[in-house]
Amino acid sequence: MPDPYILMLFVVGALVALVAWLPLVFRRAPLSLPIVCVILGAVIFALPQVGFDPLPQTYPDVTERLTEFVVIIALMGAGLKIDRIFNLRRWGVTWRLLGVTMMLSIAAIVILGWTVLGLGLAGAILLAGTLAPTDPVLASDIQVGAPREGREDEVRFGLTSEAGLNDGLAFPFVNLAIALALVASGQKTEWFVEWLTVSVLWEIGAGLGIGWAIGWLFGWLTFAIPVRSRLAATRDGFIVLAATFISYSVTEMLHCYGFLAVFITALAFRHADRDHDFHAQMHDFIEQIERMAMMVVLVLFGGALVSGLLAPLRPVDAAVAAVIVLVVRPLTGMIGLIGWKRPLREKLILAFFGIRGVGSFYYLAYGLNAAPFEGGDRLWAIVGLICLMSILLHGITVTPVMRWFDRSQGRDPDADADGLEAETSGRGASA
Repeated sequence: MPDPYILMLFVVGALVALVAWLPLVFRRAPLSLPIVCVILGAVIFALPQVGFDPLPQTYPDVTERLTEFVVIIALMGAGLKIDRIFNLRRWGVTWRLLGVTMMLSIAAIVILGWTVLGLGLAGAILLAGTLAPTDPVLASDIQVGAPREGREDEVRFGLTSEAGLNDGLAFPFVNLAIALALVASGQKTEWFVEWLTVSVLWEIGAGLGIGWAIGWLFGWLTFAIPVRSRLAATRDGFIVLAATFISYSVTEMLHCYGFLAVFITALAFRHADRDHDFHAQMHDFIEQIERMAMMVVLVLFGGALVSGLLAPLRPVDAAVAAVIVLVVRPLTGMIGLIGWKRPLREKLILAFFGIRGVGSFYYLAYGLNAAPFEGGDRLWAIVGLICLMSILLHGITVTPVMRWFDRSQGRDPDADADGLEAETSGRGASA
C-alpha cells in the first residue's frame, strides 16, 4: 500500500481535475457536478481501507464551519455576477420569492414538522428555517452568468437574487427555534422581545448597512482612488476574498447576519464600477474556490450517506421529505408569482428550482450546536434526504429544462460552447 499522504494527494488531485473537466462534459447532459461529487464520496468512503465516517453529528463544529465557508464564498460570487442595478421595481420577482414563497414555505414546513413528524414546535421551526432558503451553492447552474456575460433573464435573475438574500433572511427563524429550545430546556425564560428586536430588527438592518458600507469601501479602494494605488491595478482576483472575509467577520463580530452582509457587499462592490473588467476576474477567482469547496462538502456528504446518515429515517419522514421537495416549494412558488406578468414557463421554472443543499447543512449544524433539540440525528436524516432528493432531481432536470427555456427565448444554448470549440480549432490549425 502507498503512503496514506501520497494516496491522499492523488485522490485530491483526481477530484480537482474532475471538478475542472466535468462541467464541460455535462454541459449538454442531464447530469450535474454535484451528483458526481456525491457518488464519488459514497464510493470513496465505502472502501474498507478508508476507515472514516464523515457524519455531521460526529464533527458538528467542523460541519458548521466548513459549510459556513462554502456559503459565504457562493454569496459573494452570486452578488458579483448580477448585472441588474438594485431597484425596488426591477427586483420585483425577488420580493415575491422572499416575501411570499419563502414565508409560505416556512409555514408549511412548520405545520408538517409539528403535526405529521411530531418534532415539537422548536424542532419544526428549525427544520423550516433550515429548508426555506434556495441554496446559493448548488443553484449555480441556474443562476445568471459571469459579469457582463448577458445571461440575465428574469428566471436566472430571480433565482440568483433569491439565493443571495434568503440565506440571510432565514436566520431569524433559526434563531427563533434556538430561543424556543432554550426556553424548553430551562436555560432561558424571556425570549420574544429579544428575538424581535435583536434577531429580526437589529441583525437584519445592521447586516444590510454593514454590508453596503464595506462594499462601498472596497469599491472606492478598487476603482476610485488614484490609479497607481487602486486595488484593480493589482489584477489579483483574491481581492474578492478580502472583501468576503472582512464583510462576514466584521458583521458577525457586531452580532449581525454575515450571510446577508456578504451578498450586499458584493452588490455594492459591483455597483462601484459596473463595467470594469476586474469584476469578471474576481468572479472567476471566487467561482473556482466555490467549486473546490463545494466538491469537498459534497464528497463528505456522499461519505455520510454510506456511513448511516439516513439510518434514523422513518417512513413518514421520507413521505414528508417528498412533499417538501415536490409540493411545498413548487406550490408556494406559484402562489408567490400570482400577478407577475411573465409567461407561465418562467413561473414554473422559478417555482420548481428551489434547490436545497449546503446552506441547509449549515443552518442545521448551527442550530443543533447552539441549543438542545430532541432528535438531532433524525433531523440530520430528514435534511440529508431532502438535500439528496434535490441534488438528484434538480441536477438531472436543470440542463434539459434550461436548454429548452433558452431556445424558447430565441437563444442558442450551445453558442458559447461552439464558439470555444471554433476558437480552439483555429489555434490548433495555426500551430
